[in-house]
Amino acid sequence: MLGGISIWQLLIVLGIIILIFGTKKLRNVGTDLGGAIKGFKKAVHEDDKDDEKKDVEPPHAKVSHEEPGNTYDVQAEENRKARNEEPK
Repeated sequence: MLGGISIWQLLIVLGIIILIFGTKKLRNVGTDLGGAIKGFKKAVHEDDKDDEKKDVEPPHAKVSHEEPGNTYDVQAEENRKARNEEPK
């Protein structure tokens, strides 16, 4: 038993649904549902393949950027000037 619903109650509900919608309409709904599930599985499978391809690609080359020592420290210059200009 499924939560207090017997097999006979399920068959009665199924019979009412068939009478309301008809077998042709139910067959179309089943076909559409099956196609949607197949499409979903295919998309998930392709996504897994894309992830595998990304893992196989070689890493990008590392580029080093080195500048000569042409930087200018303004605060150090100001501190040096302040020490030189102090009254003695």
